[in-house]
Amino acid sequence: MNSSPEDSRSRHFPGLSRIGALLADPGRAAMLWSLMDGTARPAGELTMIAGLSPSAASGHLTRLTEGGLLALEVSGRHRYYRIATADIAAAIEALANLARASAPEREPQRPPSAVPLDMRYARTCYDHLAGELAVRVFDTMIARDWLAADGATELEATKDGAQAFAQLGIDLTAQRARRRRFACTCIDWSERRPHLGGALGAAFLDACEAHGWIEPTSKRRVLRVTPSGQQHFQQFLSMR
Repeated sequence: MNSSPEDSRSRHFPGLSRIGALLADPGRAAMLWSLMDGTARPAGELTMIAGLSPSAASGHLTRLTEGGLLALEVSGRHRYYRIATADIAAAIEALANLARASAPEREPQRPPSAVPLDMRYARTCYDHLAGELAVRVFDTMIARDWLAADGATELEATKDGAQAFAQLGIDLTAQRARRRRFACTCIDWSERRPHLGGALGAAFLDACEAHGWIEPTSKRRVLRVTPSGQQHFQQFLSMR
């Protein structure tokens, strides 16, 4: 029996059009982007962010949850939503970069310097460090042979890197055991260059916060480098 064109498309691109349809609506896209700080947010807050009526927002949230992009957490009468996995967050960040790079000429590209300074220098990308600082730190890790490429986007810690990460208090064995990619490049939304993602990227941000070098701020996704952090990163970045 000959297969139909629809069957052929489904076989070669399983789920791709379904994901595209979920992301195509501006309201759903706004909800997803607002969750890129790794937090879970109540339905009412996401409704206001998307600028929708409660009934319309409820339908969109149901579609995103059933489609596997969002995970639902119920606490009493409250319903909270978060991005389902780190890989989905990485895909959203990558699509944001693609949207900027492929914008029509009538939508001029903003240079990194046009991005608000607090967002540009240090922020979260789901659960890992992003921004100018993250890109410079990643470049230094590569230059100091802490990380080595293991494919197009995958990374592996070298012997020197394993020792350095252990000194930061990062257990590489535990990070490899997590249900996600161990370490990978993630193209930075504002800098258009890679920073460190994956479980190792998340553990590095946790370590920076534990050492008191970086702390969250009242602004969503924006991070503050503390005075001790400024001293630490200045020394680290100068050793390339």
